[in-house]
Amino acid sequence: MNILIVSSSLNPESRSRELAKMLEAKYRGEELEVTLIDLQAIQLPFCDGGAAYGDPVVQATKQLVEAADAVAFAGPIYVYGTNAAQKNFVELFGRTMEGKLAGFLCAAGGAMSYMAIMPFANALMLDFRMMILPRFVYVTGSDWDGDALKPEVAKRFVQFSDDFVATAKKLLA
Repeated sequence: MNILIVSSSLNPESRSRELAKMLEAKYRGEELEVTLIDLQAIQLPFCDGGAAYGDPVVQATKQLVEAADAVAFAGPIYVYGTNAAQKNFVELFGRTMEGKLAGFLCAAGGAMSYMAIMPFANALMLDFRMMILPRFVYVTGSDWDGDALKPEVAKRFVQFSDDFVATAKKLLA
């Protein structure tokens, strides 16, 4: 099974990128093919509905998306929504993700926007017929102990990662 992890934060000190790296590290030991795309590290053009699809970086990234069985989105929550980089990724590759499983790792400044991922999840489900894992990880700064998740949050992270793979396997069966 092939898992794609998309880290969408453009902040060099991103907590959501740390979640993406943690997921990648966990899956590397589980006999899965894992690809991490860090949107800070690649230069995707803005989706313009035309010429952007021919961009060499878009073409190379599209191959990675096509190969994936499931896509985990790791990103920040800004102003009660996902960031523009994550939305641009979906504009460029949404049709390529049809029928795949989607999961979410979210980092935010405060605890009150924990439902902010739902409009993004609904768009993936309704526009691109992605299956949505109902369990997601939402963390704030207080959920970390240095560079590690606090134990109760680490437990939720493991539940998410296990459920994500188990659900993807069921969908492929």
